[in-house]
Amino acid sequence: MSTIRGKQLRWLRAQAHHLKPVVIIGQKRVSEGVLAHVDSALEQHELLKVRLTSAEKEEAVTAASQLAEGTDAFLVQRIGHTIVLYRARRKAPPTIKLPK
Repeated sequence: MSTIRGKQLRWLRAQAHHLKPVVIIGQKRVSEGVLAHVDSALEQHELLKVRLTSAEKEEAVTAASQLAEGTDAFLVQRIGHTIVLYRARRKAPPTIKLPK
């Protein structure tokens, strides 16, 4: 899948609303180890909430784009220090069925 439409993004945001952050990123921000951890978490969960600790707005925007590009995931949402990413499973059939 190369793009996600607006209706699908809204649906993913609604699904992610109740999720707790699976990955919490500290002061080192986005490193290769963090990217590897987020990549494996996306393979397990598909829809993932990531939390940045004490980040400025520019840091959060940069981290969100780095995470999305580094894991080949879609940036669903960024609110404050919280980032929501989506990527369908690669090694197994996806469990999340996006609306048409």
